[in-house]
Amino acid sequence: MSRDLTTVLEGLAYLECPRWHDGRIWFADFYTYRVLSAAPDGSDLRTEAEVPQQPSGLGWLPDGRLLVISMRDARLLRREPDGTLVTHADLSGHVKGHPNDMVVDAHGRAYVGEFGFDLMGGQPLETAVLLRVDPDGTVTTVADDLWFPNGSVLTDDGVLLVCETFANRVTAFDVTGDGSLTNRRTWATFGEQPTARTQDALFPQVTVAPDGCCLDADGALWIADAIGNRALRVHEGGAIADEIPAGTGIFACTLGGTDGDTLFLCAAPDFHEEARKNAREGKLLATRVESPRAGRP
Repeated sequence: MSRDLTTVLEGLAYLECPRWHDGRIWFADFYTYRVLSAAPDGSDLRTEAEVPQQPSGLGWLPDGRLLVISMRDARLLRREPDGTLVTHADLSGHVKGHPNDMVVDAHGRAYVGEFGFDLMGGQPLETAVLLRVDPDGTVTTVADDLWFPNGSVLTDDGVLLVCETFANRVTAFDVTGDGSLTNRRTWATFGEQPTARTQDALFPQVTVAPDGCCLDADGALWIADAIGNRALRVHEGGAIADEIPAGTGIFACTLGGTDGDTLFLCAAPDFHEEARKNAREGKLLATRVESPRAGRP
């Protein structure tokens, strides 16, 4: 299906982790080190927080306080009512790479993925963990042996879906009452799991690199394909129901807007750190879709 993409915002560095919250679109801009929010049309752009060690995943506690990943010092920060940022949890003893994307449940439990290795430094892939950070800041490893756990969503019936960017798959877990994860399984697959670990050999074996994602009311997952310059709408099992080619890299997405049917897309020419630091080519794009948002975030 052909769709018109509109540019909501441009002139930014590299946008990630878009969230619809309180009638506004929120996102992290990695290399200007800010959490930003704007009206749905891009007007009234605000700096919500400055995170010198690089912001990433966003979420909110039940009382409305913002949580934001600080990647380079491996902390989960909390914004207090006066606007100050404090450490909600120290993740540094639990991860091998930068913590990255995150989803927060209705109880304030944050599920946090990590790189597992030095992606930007060109190191070979190592598997990574998924962490749960409880509202009191307690950190627990709830899954391991993940191939770059990235965008995650929580369905309304208590399933956690995790995009494994370099494994050609989305993995599902059932979430128990205490926040533990059980019944690990493959929710969608796009190809065989790669056999290579070095980056030059690994990347050609990735068919779809699921990055940021969001859930719609029909139970389908919109996925940013980090290597395909597109967003995909995927059903359980991996059938692709819709594709939005963007002509540029797409690295995260979320559904929002007044009716929940605006798909916001984080776009940039590529994800290479030095290139994105030294340019302002990041954009927030948007298009209308048929099925509105569901689940969390």
